[in-house]
Amino acid sequence: MVSEHASPLAALGGADAGGQNVHVDALARTLAGRGVDVEVFTRRDDPALPDRVPVQPGVTVVHVDAGPPEAVPKDNLLPHMGEFARRLADAWRGNRPDLIHTHFWMSGLAGTVAAKPLNIPVVHTFHALGVVKRREQGAADSSPPERIGIEQQLVRDVHRVIATCSDEAFELMRFGLPADRISVVPCGVDLELFTTNGPAAPRSPDRQRIVVVTRLVERKGVGNVVEALAQLPDAELVVAGGPPRERLDADEEAVRLRALAQAHGVADRVDLRGRVPHEDVPRLLRSADLAVICPWYEPFGIVPLEAMACGVPVVASAVGGMLDTVVDGMTGLLVPPRCPERIAEAVAELLADPARRAAMSSVAADRARLYSWDRVGDLTLGVYRAVLDLAPVPVTWPGQLAVAAP
Repeated sequence: MVSEHASPLAALGGADAGGQNVHVDALARTLAGRGVDVEVFTRRDDPALPDRVPVQPGVTVVHVDAGPPEAVPKDNLLPHMGEFARRLADAWRGNRPDLIHTHFWMSGLAGTVAAKPLNIPVVHTFHALGVVKRREQGAADSSPPERIGIEQQLVRDVHRVIATCSDEAFELMRFGLPADRISVVPCGVDLELFTTNGPAAPRSPDRQRIVVVTRLVERKGVGNVVEALAQLPDAELVVAGGPPRERLDADEEAVRLRALAQAHGVADRVDLRGRVPHEDVPRLLRSADLAVICPWYEPFGIVPLEAMACGVPVVASAVGGMLDTVVDGMTGLLVPPRCPERIAEAVAELLADPARRAAMSSVAADRARLYSWDRVGDLTLGVYRAVLDLAPVPVTWPGQLAVAAP
């Protein structure tokens, strides 16, 4: 696997550390449990990191020297991908893998450049598409201008694209990628960590609790949830994500959210927790009446599944993978993105109806079990085998709903 900016060893919650890190880590571990020998190549961002880090039997993280050995925003990494590709090619000439699975567009670029002369097949997962980011963010899109063109080339160069949801598959088909070169395999959820059973974090008995778990970037829509809170006088909002709590004062988005809360008169009901260790997130989710995940756009969105696995109903934006995972009216409610009024209406509707929330809780937990990493691993391994001509092509598209629907 190649994951240039998203190491499976990274602490979650930072600006560039989130769902892709979780995905690569969990998928590598799951595949190793099925007898696959997995090496994850990621860029060295600290000079003290060892060259190779064994994670578990069958999984090794390999740190690649490409650019300065320090944290670099992912949107600034493109100039270093040539060096990254050369290092990959050197490693693979000495120890040729059967197959490469690249994650994110820059990994795809480096991975295909390194793999093509060695005749190694490449499977690619985008995790996010530049054309969608450009459409949704416009001038605020910080991606390099070359991104969309490179992604269009990638769909021609790789052997198979794994889309994580139906919405992404349609976007790829608009690129001109034939449906028979797309396999839809969703992201998974850790059903041993995220469960309905277990302790819940302490909370005030006097207020209903809304929880948001996210990276602190504007497009995640936390500001819209803060605005909605002004219409929910009996609720508190707990936001987990971003830098450690003691460093929130220096975080641009945290400062903006606090100012927004002050302007809307809800500062006393907004609790920015900062980075919460991944193993503590289930306790926080189980303390919630509702999880609210309302980004402007979202390639997949693992947090709704994590909340559902904990038996927490979800109010989510009707975008990306959440159109597949959240069943409107059954496991939560879908709302338009960038719409605080609809967020407030949906949250108020569910907070006012404990019996409905209880029914949603049961259905949500059942649905989350469809997204086990065991299932995701089996589907991914099926794609690998098909690319290597070891098995028939798995029918995951257009029959993707067989994967996602109860």
